[in-house]
Amino acid sequence: MIAQICGKITKRLQNSLLIDVSGICYEVFIPTAIMHRIDDGLASDGTIRLITYHYHSVEPSRSVPVLIGFLNDVERDFFQQFITVSGVGPKAALRALAKPISEIAKAIDDADSAFLRSLPGIGQQRAKEIIAKLQGKVGKFALIQDSGFKEQHNGNLESEAVEVLVQLQYKRQEAREMVRRAMESGLEFSTTEDLLNEVYRLKAKK
Repeated sequence: MIAQICGKITKRLQNSLLIDVSGICYEVFIPTAIMHRIDDGLASDGTIRLITYHYHSVEPSRSVPVLIGFLNDVERDFFQQFITVSGVGPKAALRALAKPISEIAKAIDDADSAFLRSLPGIGQQRAKEIIAKLQGKVGKFALIQDSGFKEQHNGNLESEAVEVLVQLQYKRQEAREMVRRAMESGLEFSTTEDLLNEVYRLKAKK
């Protein structure tokens, strides 16, 4: 089992990092709440140390190893408690942790189902199950000082869109300009694909 990983970030994707460890590159998936604070974990030499949750995603005829990364043991402990709820597996929890863990823990303890329903993939029934299973057990996680949470989602989308365009043989400066124009359209983009679709639309109008 891989319990932690330490290396240099070679690429930032929308919900994962590529980390070079002595020439071997690992993809580590990062919950949104952690990704927004990922720079807090960077050392002066550019390396990052992540505590990991390692599991196998089992699909028909194959089993895929998956790493999910956290900045410390406490964050991983919360994740491990979160997935004890029936119907909330690692993949669903990875998606759901889109707001600061301290706020999610407080919502659980306060039985704030409305807040929990605002998390990606969490509906009314699942919110009730989370409260029933974890209320009174996650108080320590509400003490996490994760006020460094920053809305950087669009920045990640822009960087990833530029990298895709570079792979499609556009010059980097040209790619940046294309993405900049799309971002200035005033539209909201939730995925890199949405952003690239707008880049294409604007290019086609020329």
